Amino acid sequence: MSIDKLARPEIQALKPYEAAVQVDDTIRLNANEAPWTSSGDHFRRPLNRYPEIRPTQLRIALAARYGCAEANLSVTRGTSEAIDLLIRVFCRAGLDNLLISSPTFSMYKHYADVQGAEVREYVTSRDNDFSIDVDALLECCNDSTRLIFICSPNNPTGNLFPRESLLDLLEKRGSRSAVVVDEAYIEFAGRASAIELLERYENLIILRTLSKALAFAGARCGSVIGPASVIDMVNAVQAPYALATPVVECVENAMRTESLSEAERWLEQVVSERERLTLALREFPFVQQIWPSAANFFLMQVDDASSLMAQSGADKVLLRYFGGDLSDCVRVTVGTHAENDRLLQTFTKLAGD
Repeated sequence: MSIDKLARPEIQALKPYEAAVQVDDTIRLNANEAPWTSSGDHFRRPLNRYPEIRPTQLRIALAARYGCAEANLSVTRGTSEAIDLLIRVFCRAGLDNLLISSPTFSMYKHYADVQGAEVREYVTSRDNDFSIDVDALLECCNDSTRLIFICSPNNPTGNLFPRESLLDLLEKRGSRSAVVVDEAYIEFAGRASAIELLERYENLIILRTLSKALAFAGARCGSVIGPASVIDMVNAVQAPYALATPVVECVENAMRTESLSEAERWLEQVVSERERLTLALREFPFVQQIWPSAANFFLMQVDDASSLMAQSGADKVLLRYFGGDLSDCVRVTVGTHAENDRLLQTFTKLAGD
């Protein structure tokens, strides 16, 4: 079920940019770099020199964390860049399409629009907790469907795509499409990553990020994980020196044992706070529904979303409003215990207690 032949022909033939050779303990007069270091440069690697075109040690560390081979992983500037790269690799403008569920992460459609690729949508129902029926999803595909994006846990609804449904989708679609599973929030779900399926399914691609569970959103570091042939094409399309030296070094720090242990403790606290907060919010009479969530956020339906947004804004507590089919809903990110208590105070004001 190889999917590399689904890529645009010109991308299959594309050769990666060849950067100037980098060799330690040499005089570098081959890359047009500055020969001095700035007084503001306090990093382990001097900033007057270009970083590696692809950060080798960081790739090794991330591959070890995620449980895959280095050849199966490319480091990207967040999962947003990974989405952009995959659409550019696989979709010809005006010819190919990608399939998403709805509602889901809006950047899939955004980058498809940038590329000029058609977006097909499978609309899920709130009455069915936004679940995806695989057979109905597949009916939305045609011969030009190159990518199927599955966000699990899904943003903004928080629901997981069951493992048995993923296996069904991978089997039934086969080599006709790449199935991209966006696992930006998987650490909060208490479930194993789909990465363990890579050796069995060559039509599977997975996205991971350090933004959520490791608290490194500002570093903009994600990963696209898949067949080595696909990773090679992603690397050929990605800009050279995409990861800046300060980013590489701070993420290397995040991979240390003490940092990972700290992140695990916070992850447990966020999950606990998610349950505490949802239980408390369900007691307010104007909260109609809170959908089960496996992420660090949850979606709730309320009587008057505009009043809630106005009150929370006045209280300097920011929530996310989407409008459209979710015009009576808001998404709440789980904060610290104190921050969540502030949100509960806002709800108490709205209830008039």
